[in-house]
Amino acid sequence: MNDSKRLGPGSETAGHAGAPAQPEPQWPSSLQLIGSKGLGGAERWFQRFCDALADRGAPAAIGIRAGSGLDKARAQGLGAQLPCHRLPFRTVWDPLSRAAIDQLVKRLQPEIVQTYMGRATRLTRLAQLPRRTGLAGSARPLHLTRLGGYYELSAYRHADAWIGNTRQLCDWMVQQGLPAERVFHIYNFVDLPPRLQSDGQDLRRELGLSSDEQLLICMGRFVTFKGHRYLLDALARLPVELGGRRWRLLMLGDGPLREDLHQQARALGIMDRILWLGWRPEPAPYLQLADLVVFPSLDAEPMGNVILEAWAWRLPLVTASFRGAREIVRHGEDAWCVPCADGPALAQGIQHLLEEPLLADALVKRGAERVEQEFSRAAIMQQYWELYVDLADG
Repeated sequence: MNDSKRLGPGSETAGHAGAPAQPEPQWPSSLQLIGSKGLGGAERWFQRFCDALADRGAPAAIGIRAGSGLDKARAQGLGAQLPCHRLPFRTVWDPLSRAAIDQLVKRLQPEIVQTYMGRATRLTRLAQLPRRTGLAGSARPLHLTRLGGYYELSAYRHADAWIGNTRQLCDWMVQQGLPAERVFHIYNFVDLPPRLQSDGQDLRRELGLSSDEQLLICMGRFVTFKGHRYLLDALARLPVELGGRRWRLLMLGDGPLREDLHQQARALGIMDRILWLGWRPEPAPYLQLADLVVFPSLDAEPMGNVILEAWAWRLPLVTASFRGAREIVRHGEDAWCVPCADGPALAQGIQHLLEEPLLADALVKRGAERVEQEFSRAAIMQQYWELYVDLADG
């Protein structure tokens, strides 16, 4: 597993006071490919990363699935203004999609092709293109794939190099037989909250919320490892008022467990305490309303971008201690951690932070500091630039 330390774009130490400004180094050209149909955390990260490439003037293009959630989001004006190519990505073995990727790569001739998730990675096969010796000294593009989870590696082994978004994930990839010198660790970044034109009161009225209700927020796909059923169990254990104020939950997400979760909420008698808002490609207006973020994921959750978003939005965070949280969160310093799959403990954590504002404020302050120091766009894109240059230069 590798970490590079080269200075480059966005580095605060690339020069010193009084020194002439240095020209910003060039990014190697890249093609970013993702083949998923829906919208979720991985797709939001893809969009965020491509936005960052565009902001830095990196010579990059993207390839997405035609008719996908990302495609529809771009039609609404969301996402990076990079050249976009709509590809079939029908199945993981689709020969038409593989041919379309081959043709696109030959036409664009990027130095790096970075793929995300299994479908795009399986369909990207660059080995048939001519290549010189050495990993990065190749005539064909280098295939770099990014993993954000503990996936079956048979879909990824044919790549030239791999990025993992946690150290544990990188260690696991090496343990599974990938060469350590070509496995690279880079965390995700989170952007600081945008300046919103509205103060949120119109949205409160639209949602039927009174001005004195305090709002919990939970974001994530309705799949098993997100742990939503334990959150519902926790909510049923809470008093109607916490810290002298009534509470409601904003539930941002959708997925195959939607009906099961609705049924559980009705059985627990808390359906009226939850606003089921579906998937929102831009959660900022809802985060602006929130008083506390709850993240109930189980141990299969690899990273958890919600943690970074809570810190960036300066919101107190109650999170389950899944593997990603254990790596980056410091209990009692920047978040309040509880065991996974433990509704009573989750309820106690929520109640504790809402009734102890001084503690909540201290966690918020430290979380904001950590985003600025460790998980900012500038810090993480610096690491990506270092990696891209090292791979392109050999």
